[in-house]
Amino acid sequence: MGRLIALLILLIPGLIATLGIKLMRDTLFGILHPMYVHLVIQFLAGLLFFIAGLAFVGGFILHRDRKRNLTKGRFKKKA
Repeated sequence: MGRLIALLILLIPGLIATLGIKLMRDTLFGILHPMYVHLVIQFLAGLLFFIAGLAFVGGFILHRDRKRNLTKGRFKKKA
């Protein structure tokens, strides 16, 4: 059950990061989605989505590894 919950927690930010990559790719090919006014705004929104999704997944993995004591000295939690 715990693994299923972890998968669902990681699925949503993963999809957000994927949407960010798609928006940035569409900007490079000149495809403007109706939700955005300008290509630059679309690219920045895609970059923000990608960074937010990647940061969440990375933070989740770091938190899990700290909990299991798998991190090296640099990433150890300070007391």
